[in-house]
Amino acid sequence: MSDIVTYEANGRIAVITLNRPEARNAVNGDVAEGLEAAIDRLEADDAVWVGIIQANTEGQSRPVFCAGADLKAINSGDAARLNTERGGFAGFVYRERRKPVIVAVDGLATAGGCEIVLAADLVVASTQSAFGLAEVKRNLIAGAGGLFRLPRAIGQAAAMEAILTGEPIPAERAFSLGLVSRLAAPGEALAEATKLAEQISQSAPMAVWESRQVVLAAAYEDDATLKKMTNDAMRKVMSSEDLKEGLTAFIEKRPPNWQGR
Repeated sequence: MSDIVTYEANGRIAVITLNRPEARNAVNGDVAEGLEAAIDRLEADDAVWVGIIQANTEGQSRPVFCAGADLKAINSGDAARLNTERGGFAGFVYRERRKPVIVAVDGLATAGGCEIVLAADLVVASTQSAFGLAEVKRNLIAGAGGLFRLPRAIGQAAAMEAILTGEPIPAERAFSLGLVSRLAAPGEALAEATKLAEQISQSAPMAVWESRQVVLAAAYEDDATLKKMTNDAMRKVMSSEDLKEGLTAFIEKRPPNWQGR
C-alpha cells in the first residue's frame, strides 16, 4: 500500500490515515486506490473489528481533513482514477463493508472530503472542524452521496442551506444537528475516536456488524424489507458461537471472549 494512505492495526482497531497534507489531503488516483486497499485490508483482517479514518494535517496553517477531489488531477485528465469500481469516489463512499468505520476529523472536511465523512458510520470531530459541500461555488454538483446523505444526517432544512450556499457547518452546530457523535479539543479527535472504537470493540462483533446493516437500510428501505433484514440478522447471530459465549459469560459473571463467529 502506498504511503499516501497508511494502515496501522493495534488490537481490534485499525487506523487509516490520509497522508497528503501538502495537498490538503485532496483525493487523487493514488489516494482513492490507497483508501480502497486499506478498507480491503480492514475487512479481510479477522483480528480487527473497527476502523478509524483520520488525516495528516501537519504543516497546515488551517487544518484540512480533506479538501475533496484534486482539481489538478481532474484538470490533467486523471479524473477517472478518483473513483474505483467498487468504492466510487475516493475508493470509499459506496464501498460495501461489514465493519464500522469512524472518521476522526480535526479540520475542514469540504466537498468530497465531507462526502467521505458522510459515508462513514460515526463522526468524531474537534472543535476546530467544519463540514461543507462547496460545489455550488464552483458550478459543480456534490456527486458522491452528499446531496442525499447530508439531509439524512442533519435534516432537510439545515442541509438545504448548507448545500445551496456552499458554506461550511461548524463542528459545534454539526454536533447539535446530529452529524457529529462526539466533540473533542483540537488535536484530540483521534484519541476520542479511539475511545469510541474501543467501546464498540467490547461488543459482540457479529451483532455489531449485522445491526449496522439494518440501521443503514432504515433510511431508504420499506418496513417489510427491514423486518426481513432484522430477522436474517437475528438468525445469523443466534446461530453463532458467540451466542453461547455471551450467555456463558453472563452466567459466570465474567467479560465475554468474543470470536466474531
